[in-house]
Amino acid sequence: MQLPFALIAADRGVRRLYAADAAAQALGLYPGQKATDAVALVPELATADADPAGDLAALNALADWCVRFSPAVAPDPPDGLFLDITGAAHLWGGERAMLDDLLDRLAAAGVPARGAVAGSAGAAFALARFGMDRTVAETGEEAAVTAFLPTAALRLGPEDAAQLARLGLSRIGQLVALPRDQLARRFGAQTLLRLDQALGRAPEALAFRRPPTPWFARLAFAEPISAPEDLGRVAGDITALLCRRLEAEGRGAGRFELAFHRLDGRSERLSVGLSLPGRRSAPIVRLFAPLLEKVDPGFGIEAATLVAERVEPLAERQTSLETLGEIAPEDGIGPLIDRIANRLGEARVWRAEPFASHIPERAVVRRPPFAPRAAGDWDRGRPRPVRLLRRPEPIEAAAPIPDDPPIFFRWRGQLRRVRRAEGPERLAEEWWRQPPGQTSPSEVRDYYRVEDETGARYWIFRAGLYGGAAPPKWWLHGLFG
Repeated sequence: MQLPFALIAADRGVRRLYAADAAAQALGLYPGQKATDAVALVPELATADADPAGDLAALNALADWCVRFSPAVAPDPPDGLFLDITGAAHLWGGERAMLDDLLDRLAAAGVPARGAVAGSAGAAFALARFGMDRTVAETGEEAAVTAFLPTAALRLGPEDAAQLARLGLSRIGQLVALPRDQLARRFGAQTLLRLDQALGRAPEALAFRRPPTPWFARLAFAEPISAPEDLGRVAGDITALLCRRLEAEGRGAGRFELAFHRLDGRSERLSVGLSLPGRRSAPIVRLFAPLLEKVDPGFGIEAATLVAERVEPLAERQTSLETLGEIAPEDGIGPLIDRIANRLGEARVWRAEPFASHIPERAVVRRPPFAPRAAGDWDRGRPRPVRLLRRPEPIEAAAPIPDDPPIFFRWRGQLRRVRRAEGPERLAEEWWRQPPGQTSPSEVRDYYRVEDETGARYWIFRAGLYGGAAPPKWWLHGLFG
């Protein structure tokens, strides 16, 4: 004989039932009930401590597994999942076939589950938990298919659900028949909102594990694959499939994520980014090629999915007579930048762009290689070195009079005599960066462009002023040409 079973968790210092099996609920026990009351009612109740953190981790793992069915999966703790299958059901031959495949796979893995398909998240929740298992409701049928379901299917708070029960309103259809103004005044706006969400009248924001996208392709295999050449062929086929959709819609994508779904439920994910939105499959497949060596097929791969992200309109490029013969970025330097960025990381590939600041360290910002240029430009009247050192390096220098450039300086142990010099160019800390109450510049620099006897040119500066609290110091900040 199987004993009724329940999980117990502490809630603000009180031990309550966290979950109860069917046998326990048949005896009148319910989640949220005090554990002492439950044991008093059912002395033979078997209990164990709940593990909410472990349950959430398992639910998130299951959500990641469901990505093979839809890229938009939202966990609904403690034991539910929402899948947005818009634009993906045709890959299985329809919504019912997709639902059957999902639930059959879970059952084969030892995960009992119920499911439903509806035009709104609220209706799908109600049907999956309180309706007939594997119900598929067409959009617009929410009111009809949920009319005879209990009001508990509306995800109401305990107090609202108890008040409805006391008044004899046990079915959703009874609430729909009531005047809306009386319903809102009697039971609150939250009850009305949940009802509208279930009937598809009000939108509902779901917390997806990843941003939902309709740009999704899937390939399933009659037999599991594991050979490297098969993985390469699949990467090419599924990329070409999605790129044809992008081309037909006049769009391009900046990132692609390829997932190989293994028989054991794990997924091997590969991701590549493009410096310019694109939709040509060949360059994208070349970016995936070196990553395929890292894929562990396990006991075999049963399906592959590809998701396009950062999708935006991409018009065909019109060639003019003036640009005839020129190589477009996506045909020339673009693929090179993509290969380097995907190997070293996107943050390591950038171009310098001027920024409005007199301080040399702040006068340059890093921008993506093909980002639109800012309106400003370099100040031609203030030459700057080709190479700016990450940090100024200290030097020993001697000048005949305070504002004159040095006649020689020692850098990295080597003495260099100055043959030509220009300057000074005085720079001070921006006043808006100074601490409150400070009126004088925190640091003054006098910069000089100097050339030594060998023709090498340097950018050096003197920090501080003569006659101050501390003697000025000399630094080398950059190298010209």
